[in-house]
Amino acid sequence: MSSPQVLQIGFSSVDAATAADFYARFLCFEVGESLVLQPGAQARLIGLPGATLRLQRLWLGRECLEICEILDPGPGCRPARPIPPDSRSCDLWFQHLCLVTSDLDRALARLRPALEAGLASAVSRAPQTLPAWNTAAAGIRAYKFRDPEGHNLELLEFPPDKGEARWHGAASSDARATTLLGIDHSALAVADSARSCRFYDELLGLRLGGDGCNSGPTQDDLDGLVDTRVRITSHRCPAGAGIECLDYQPPNRGRPMPADLIAADPAHWQIRLAVDDLETIATRLESCGGTLLSQGVVALAGESDALGFSRGLQVADPDGHRLQLVMAS
Repeated sequence: MSSPQVLQIGFSSVDAATAADFYARFLCFEVGESLVLQPGAQARLIGLPGATLRLQRLWLGRECLEICEILDPGPGCRPARPIPPDSRSCDLWFQHLCLVTSDLDRALARLRPALEAGLASAVSRAPQTLPAWNTAAAGIRAYKFRDPEGHNLELLEFPPDKGEARWHGAASSDARATTLLGIDHSALAVADSARSCRFYDELLGLRLGGDGCNSGPTQDDLDGLVDTRVRITSHRCPAGAGIECLDYQPPNRGRPMPADLIAADPAHWQIRLAVDDLETIATRLESCGGTLLSQGVVALAGESDALGFSRGLQVADPDGHRLQLVMAS
């Protein structure tokens, strides 16, 4: 298998234009193309065959965020359900975007009016610096919060000896003027690290980029939890954003992904991953803990030029997180 690549990380929204304005105003995203898709192959792929979709793309550095709004769900689709207000980082529907900043204090100053106006809400008690005993993460500064619909985000500032070279080199110089540089990864809560490693590394072809545990008062204050202990496994592509699995240990075992989650729900996130062999993945999916959601491989006839891929497979990982696996031909 060739190396996979994260093309877009996305979530559903009840109002993509309002969401895009928030990300542009407070988080330095550049608003890109807005695609309106009539009922067709992409709607079938995400499980809403009669739906009309708006896909709003935004860019932060080299990475793309795709916000999906269901303009018309079609017949028989229930209304979208909001993200539960009591959601925690350990609940298995949890997923977030990690936004890398060159200056956490400046990034927070830009975000602060949204926090004060109630447009965003804090998860962390304050910005946190990970302690020296945690050698893999020592010196990283972080702050977690939620957007107006409850989608989780993290601001992360790497010290000089941490993070990928692209967050420190000359390639970041232009982006540094805007403080926020790009998306390092999307983190998601999982129940079994070993099982998730089989899915993301053995099946999908990502590589294990790190495996460690965070705990203690700093992690409590970062996650808004008590007695936090979380195993973190990082799964990387050769370039671009990766995927990070967060396996929270007791007493912070979270609730499972809702069995009836649909693509209209704001809790519905989706990672679009380019791969080179959809059929083999479909054949091996269940043996690696995944679930096939689409009716096999779907051809995107008539939509491929706009979307940037021609065939797709909709799957869920072992904990129910959605991925759209795609290829160009």
